[in-house]
Amino acid sequence: MPLPEETGVFAIPAQDSPGSVSGLVDRAADGDFAAYERLYHRHVGRIYALCLRMTADPANAEDLTQQAFIRGWERLDTFRGASEFAAWLHRIAVNIVLTDRRSRRRRFEQPVDDVDTLVAAPLPRPTPATGIDLDRAIARLPERARAVFVLHDVEGYRHDEIAELLEIAVGTSKTQLHRARRLLREALRS
Repeated sequence: MPLPEETGVFAIPAQDSPGSVSGLVDRAADGDFAAYERLYHRHVGRIYALCLRMTADPANAEDLTQQAFIRGWERLDTFRGASEFAAWLHRIAVNIVLTDRRSRRRRFEQPVDDVDTLVAAPLPRPTPATGIDLDRAIARLPERARAVFVLHDVEGYRHDEIAELLEIAVGTSKTQLHRARRLLREALRS
């Protein structure tokens, strides 16, 4: 499948009725790759944005987006329709990003974020010409704080869900969210 920037899919697609999406899912589950490609085009922008926010690395986000759609195709037979297809695919993407994060941490033996010792790099003061770049500020958050912030404040996950996904305590999720918000306020004030 082509990458998001190659397809121009960052434009907001026309809203489809839930029935048309479920029809595409059914056809794709029966092996219709063209139907799955249509699902891809409808959802790639949001999945890529999620991966980019969680990784702060465009190249890695592209790879992870592709992996999420490949995994979705491979596991389409497990989709039971209990939730919307977009939510199911979203969960796959989150799990792909988190698995990649754990793998990179092990590979490079990077220590886990320590709430008391990591501090985000200071951002340059925005000028009226450039404005505030919230995405850049989010990208500069420490990895765990960024993940919790994106999952909670951007994607709408609850702390218990985040704790399960990140394999942390609920209290740690709340602490990391507080930390991310504080660092963002400081970055946007300076």
